[in-house]
Amino acid sequence: MANDKILLVEDDQNFGDVLKSYLEMHDYDVTLATDGAQGLESYNRGQYDLCIFDVMMPKKDGFTLAKEIREKDMEMPIIFLTAKTMKDDVLQGFKIGADDYITKPFNSEELLYRIQAILKRSQQKADPRDEIKEFNIGKYHFNYPLRILTYDLGSSDEEKSKLSPKEAQLLRMFAMYMNDILPRSEALTKIWGEDNYFTARSMDVFVTKLRKYLKQDENIEIVNIHGNGFQLLVKAEEEA
Repeated sequence: MANDKILLVEDDQNFGDVLKSYLEMHDYDVTLATDGAQGLESYNRGQYDLCIFDVMMPKKDGFTLAKEIREKDMEMPIIFLTAKTMKDDVLQGFKIGADDYITKPFNSEELLYRIQAILKRSQQKADPRDEIKEFNIGKYHFNYPLRILTYDLGSSDEEKSKLSPKEAQLLRMFAMYMNDILPRSEALTKIWGEDNYFTARSMDVFVTKLRKYLKQDENIEIVNIHGNGFQLLVKAEEEA
């Protein structure tokens, strides 16, 4: 079995070299880039199983780099390395789609375990429902790969909205569980990579955004099931 490939983008050359060597000692195939622009070039040239990005970097910061990669691949596991510990920065990382967020200085062995856990999750056998790419949600049509939500205005008129990667991932899960309860913990683990205070608050923000996208169809409602999760309710028109 081929070694898992990791793209490491870290502007501190010495630290990057040490971390690269450590991961290679544990049988990972590591490509090191020393700024965000170089990191994007490396990503475009290769195929990777996981990315590790420092946040504060010249030319292109880690958040911007992650956003650009999320435009190409919504499923790529991403870990942020940073000295920042502010809640807003952590939330920003998770909103972009971070699978984990580790503050410096950190224990190398802890990083190794986190990498192993994320790779194991990402490589698990996919749910057959994940193969469904398009959904009809009331008067809306949702194309997941393109992240396009289309509302039928009638008389051949349509209104299209382009969703962010996180919005699209969450709406897809709601659509897969339509009229059933989507457990909060399952959504957090699958989309955000972890169920904790920060990811739960981030999910609440995205649920509010989805409610706004879907508000034109009065037969659609996202309800909060206290202590459990959320439910995307779609009533048939004759029921309304």
